[in-house]
Amino acid sequence: MTFPIANILTVARIIMIPLVVILFYMPQRWAMAATAWVFILAAVTDSLDGYLARKLGQTSALGAFLDPVADKLMVAIALILLVSYDPPMLELIKFNPHTVIVLTATVIVGREITISALREWMAEVGARGKVAVSNMGKIKTIFQMTGLSMMLFRDDVWFIPAFELGFYCLVAAAALTLWSMVVYLRAAWPDLMRSSSR
Repeated sequence: MTFPIANILTVARIIMIPLVVILFYMPQRWAMAATAWVFILAAVTDSLDGYLARKLGQTSALGAFLDPVADKLMVAIALILLVSYDPPMLELIKFNPHTVIVLTATVIVGREITISALREWMAEVGARGKVAVSNMGKIKTIFQMTGLSMMLFRDDVWFIPAFELGFYCLVAAAALTLWSMVVYLRAAWPDLMRSSSR
């Protein structure tokens, strides 16, 4: 039995997680850019593995399980790394963003736990489709992955203030995260109430 290429990419993304951690804490200056590029590569495989699974007809139960696990692990680890780091002062607003980074990390991780539990429960009652990934969730993911990638550079890229721009993207992602959570909860609310009244 062959191992689908989509699953290989997903497993590779999981393997990249400890590499991101190691690179993040390396003292060499080049390690900052390397951390970001490994994270970007992982984000690219996230889109690619799903596309290949559908295109090649290689969807599987293992892939359906591993893909969201890999995504959530990568995002959670990146957020933890950034929370542990003493960030540079922002130039446009002139303040230390550490507290806001902690709050955005709390919002994003908290939302993922809540929605994962909600989807599992909705699947049990046969209503998983009501909390399927929406276009809003995809836009949130774009802001989130772009923001984390740029913040992991922790330095300007040529003349571009990568960390600061990434910070604003992450704040936008946190706002969209809260919004999408409310949308999912509203969609699931009738089923939640129906079950609680039994």
